[in-house]
Amino acid sequence: MTGVRVALLPDFAEERWPSMDLCAEMLHAHWPAGVGPLTRTVPPFARLAGRLPGVGRRKTAVNADRLFNRFVAYPRFARRLAARFDAFHVVDHSYAALVAALPAGRAGVTVFDLDAFGCLLDPSANPRPRWFRALTRRVLAGVRRAAVVFVASRTVGEQLRRTGLIDPARLRYAPVGVAPEFTPSGSTDPPPWVGALRGRPWVAHVGSCVPRKRIDVLLEVVARLRLHLPELHLVKVGGEFTAAHRALIARHGLSGAITHVHDLSRGELAAVCRAAPAVLQPSAAEGFGLPVVEALACGAAVVASDLPVLREVGGDAVTFAPVGDLDAWAAAVHGVLTRPRPPAEREAALAWAGQFTWTRHAETVAAAYRDLVGDRCG
Repeated sequence: MTGVRVALLPDFAEERWPSMDLCAEMLHAHWPAGVGPLTRTVPPFARLAGRLPGVGRRKTAVNADRLFNRFVAYPRFARRLAARFDAFHVVDHSYAALVAALPAGRAGVTVFDLDAFGCLLDPSANPRPRWFRALTRRVLAGVRRAAVVFVASRTVGEQLRRTGLIDPARLRYAPVGVAPEFTPSGSTDPPPWVGALRGRPWVAHVGSCVPRKRIDVLLEVVARLRLHLPELHLVKVGGEFTAAHRALIARHGLSGAITHVHDLSRGELAAVCRAAPAVLQPSAAEGFGLPVVEALACGAAVVASDLPVLREVGGDAVTFAPVGDLDAWAAAVHGVLTRPRPPAEREAALAWAGQFTWTRHAETVAAAYRDLVGDRCG
C-alpha cells in the first residue's frame, strides 16, 4: 500500500465550537507518518441571511446561515471530493449528514455524545419542532451510514449499543487527548484578574451554559459556600448565562463574586487551571468531559458529577458528588478548598491525565481508515 489519502472534514470555524476545532487541529497535528496524508478540507462559509440589511445579526439569520452551510453548501462541496481521497473523516457527529454525500463505505464520524439525537430517542423529554426533527434524522442517518464510528468514551459506545443505532462491529474506541498547553507548568502567565484572586478561595468552571451543564447547580453551590467562605469567587470560562441563571445570580447577590470570561487562548486557560484551587464540573450528562482531563493534566483539584463517563475519564483523581445534590456538592467542594492537598494527590492527577494523548487518538483513527480501505490503494 502506498498510503491512504484521508480527507479531514472539520466544523466551520465560523460556528465557534472550540472543542471541535481542537479535535480537528490535534488530529491533523498528530497524524502518524507512513499512513498517508491527512488533508483538512472545508468550503468557505457562505453568509446569505447574514448579509441582509436589518436582520443579518439576528439569531434567526445566524441560524439560517448555519443550516444552509451544514446541509446544503458543505454536502455539495463534499460530493466533489470522491476522486481525490480514499477515505473521509467527519470530525463532529452533528455534521454527520455529510456522510450521505460521500462515497459509500469510505466515511467515518466521531460521536461524542447522544444529546444531538435526544429529540428522536426521547421525544417527550426533548420536544422539538418538526423541521428540527427532520434535520436530526438526516444527521442520525449519516451516523448510521458511516463505515466506522469512533467514540471518545466507552460510555457513549455502550449507549450506542443499547439503543441499537449502530452495528457494534463498526465502533472504534478513540479517546481524545490533552493539548500540549495543559501541563503542570507553562510559559503562559495567567490573565491579570487571576492575580487579584490570590489568597482568596475560588473555583473555576469551563464550558457552555446549555442545560445539561447544570450551571444552576454551580451557582447554588457557590452561594451556599459563601455562607461559610464569604470571599469565595467563581471564574466562569465560556458560555452565556441564561435569563434563569441571571435571576439566580441576582437572588443570591453573586454579581460581584463572578468573573465571566470568553475567548481565552489554550495557554491562558491552562494557566487558569494551574492557578485554580478547584475546577468544578456539575454536568448532568457528558460525552467525554475534556475540561476534567485538561484540569487534571495541569495538576488541578477537580470536583465532578458522579456520572459513569466522568468516572471513566477522571478515575480516582477526581472528587465526585451526586448529580444535582446541593448538600453533597457543597460539602465536597468545601472539603477540597479547606483541607491541605497532599502532593501525592496532585501527582496522581498528573499520572492519570497522562494516558489521554492526541497521538493515541490519531493512531486509532488512522489505523481504522487503513483497515477500511484495505489494499484498494496498493
